[in-house]
Amino acid sequence: MSAVLRPVVRIDEELCDGCGECVPSCEEGAIVIENGKARLVADRLCDGLGACLGHCPRGAITVVERPAEAFDPAAVERHLARRTAAPARLPSLGDPPATAPSPAPAAGGCPGSLSRRLEPRPAAPGDPGPRRASALRQWPVQLRLIAPNAPFLRDADLLLAADCAGFAMPEFHGDVLDGRALAIACPKLDTRLEDYVARLVAMIDQGGVRSIHVLVMEVPCCRGLWGIAQEAARLARREVPVSAAIVGTDGTLRT
Repeated sequence: MSAVLRPVVRIDEELCDGCGECVPSCEEGAIVIENGKARLVADRLCDGLGACLGHCPRGAITVVERPAEAFDPAAVERHLARRTAAPARLPSLGDPPATAPSPAPAAGGCPGSLSRRLEPRPAAPGDPGPRRASALRQWPVQLRLIAPNAPFLRDADLLLAADCAGFAMPEFHGDVLDGRALAIACPKLDTRLEDYVARLVAMIDQGGVRSIHVLVMEVPCCRGLWGIAQEAARLARREVPVSAAIVGTDGTLRT
């Protein structure tokens, strides 16, 4: 396709901190986060209207006029269709067969990816000092490893937490995790965040998650996790409420 002179989004990588707030504001799905930076997928997917401009806290996004492929609505439809279809292509780890003598993974699988429920472990007699019971009820916890149809997701309230939150917040288990399924991710360091959106969509539509509560750190780059959850809720066929809270670097919870 020949280039034409027209307005197109420009992203300044020096200013971009990878927060991801621009991603859900682009109706065409033309912006993704890769290697901790926002990136324009293709010129033909950008309509040049700049709906993402006001959503960048760093001012890293501008609209410039330059030679570019013409905006292609049909390409946008195909691009969005591939994104929404992605959950069906995700690997389903699932539970091992009931007849299996041990939780051995399928060929090439990873034992750490096997879905399983956990029971709280109380303090053992004779343990020195007080010890709080873990509120974790499942494994795995990394969002990239959780099977969208894992049994523990059915009718679950999902806590989507930044990796750092559980370390920064002393009362993480008792104050926010108790009674919820858990998925953790880092919108700053992880790559292909659009895959996270697709996985969350599948967890809502296939897994039966009934709500998502996002827990992010107060640093700007962490806000992308909130955008990921919002985008997934927008794309999912089922409607689920999405809420959020912030953990300060001092460990305090701010709603």
